[in-house]
Amino acid sequence: MKIVMPSSTFKKFLAGLSFLFLLSFSLTAQESDPANGKKLFNTNCAACHKLDKKLIGPPLGGVADRRSNEWLQAWIKDNNALRATGDQDAIDIFEEYNGMPMTPYPQLSEQDINDILAYTSGEPAEAKVAAVASQEVDPKVAVGKKIFQTNCASCHKLDKKLIGPALGGIADRRSAEWLRAWIKDNNALRASGDQDAIDIFEEYNGMPMTAFPQLSDDDIDAIIAYTTAGDVQQVVAAAEGEVLASPKSSTAWMSYIVVLVLLGLIIWIYVASNNGFLKIAATIFVLILTGYILFDTLMDIGIDQDYQPIQPIAFSHKIHAGDNKIDCQYCHSSAKHSKMSGIPSVNVCMNCHKSISEYNGPTTSDKDKAFYDAEIQKIYDAIGWDSENLAYIENYEQKPIKWVRIHSLPDFAYFNHAQHVTAGGVACQKCHGPVEEMEDMYQFSPLTMGWCLDCHKTTAVDLKGNDYYAKIHEELAKKYDVNKVTIAQLGGKECGKCHY
Repeated sequence: MKIVMPSSTFKKFLAGLSFLFLLSFSLTAQESDPANGKKLFNTNCAACHKLDKKLIGPPLGGVADRRSNEWLQAWIKDNNALRATGDQDAIDIFEEYNGMPMTPYPQLSEQDINDILAYTSGEPAEAKVAAVASQEVDPKVAVGKKIFQTNCASCHKLDKKLIGPALGGIADRRSAEWLRAWIKDNNALRASGDQDAIDIFEEYNGMPMTAFPQLSDDDIDAIIAYTTAGDVQQVVAAAEGEVLASPKSSTAWMSYIVVLVLLGLIIWIYVASNNGFLKIAATIFVLILTGYILFDTLMDIGIDQDYQPIQPIAFSHKIHAGDNKIDCQYCHSSAKHSKMSGIPSVNVCMNCHKSISEYNGPTTSDKDKAFYDAEIQKIYDAIGWDSENLAYIENYEQKPIKWVRIHSLPDFAYFNHAQHVTAGGVACQKCHGPVEEMEDMYQFSPLTMGWCLDCHKTTAVDLKGNDYYAKIHEELAKKYDVNKVTIAQLGGKECGKCHY
């Protein structure tokens, strides 16, 4: 009896455990998690794809409506293998993008890909926010703001004096007819004997305003509309809340239950069971599991993906690179001709911030206008700029801004920005992710050797305007019997390229 009862109990226990495993996997397979899909998309896809427009690759919004799930699973896991089977869609995409194969993701499970597809099936947040914004702002005001920022903002603000007078509510002080004449040619208006034009000229010490004869009456009316309405703050919280609606319930708790059951089973084997075979098997299982966890932990040492330190100034790449479309290389100018991308000096910041002393963009519940204005003031405190008198403070002891480095490779690894940015034509987002969407910069990619090699294996050599590469490419194409030679075939897998 003592032998039969534990064995019977154990069989029932295993049956129940198997049921929990099956239930866990079946529930997970039935439901897709858009929230997890967004995380996976940002980690694996966002460097080359957007949902609503073409980036390096095609837009992926609603891709599940254009391709079957089976095809997408095969394409994402190994698009090269799918193309090798003769699949015409895969071949067409490869040719459309000039023979640039997509990085394969065999490590993604079927459920991971379903989660990504669930995320791509939703409407992009930017599209909904833009739709709400367009409904709330007079189109003429938006056009006027753009013209104002292009032609007027270097000398004028709406609410206070800059180089010229404040222009907020100018339509209440001057007629539209006078403003059109003044803006198109203030010198001619003054020459006509107009007293207001003469008074303004004398008030500003004989400094004439730049004439803008190229602006039409409609352009000027749009500017006037903007100076009257001001910077209307968009109320987009509702749209964002709608886009970020609660995802479907996660089934991760089932996995925790299974782990607890396994733990209970192992404890029961050691404490209550007299079966020597089970104890040996449990010991081997624990040793293998411990070794796996230890190895996995050691392999993560030095991998700082998602590292996001607190910076001395809350610099938003979203505001600068995203909203204001500032090119990455305007600030990181050495990336195109140097090993390092470089950190911009405060003087580079001041090229714009001599005239931009306050923030007029959208705000959030945790970051209001006062917060952003205070961050701009930190730049002035560092270099010694008097925003009231628009001049540098004499004999000011400047204070360096102690930025915290985010991306750092080991000393034994050589990486050259110019070789990738200039020679290779690699977009910044390929390695650094969608920086134009990042409020706070973080390390997007793992920056491991395997990650670099995967890129070299799938990236074709760019031959545009490069006779040297074209000659090598022709020889290597014959050697490897291929149409497109990858960076790896050009020598991108040689140890001495990065370690010497």
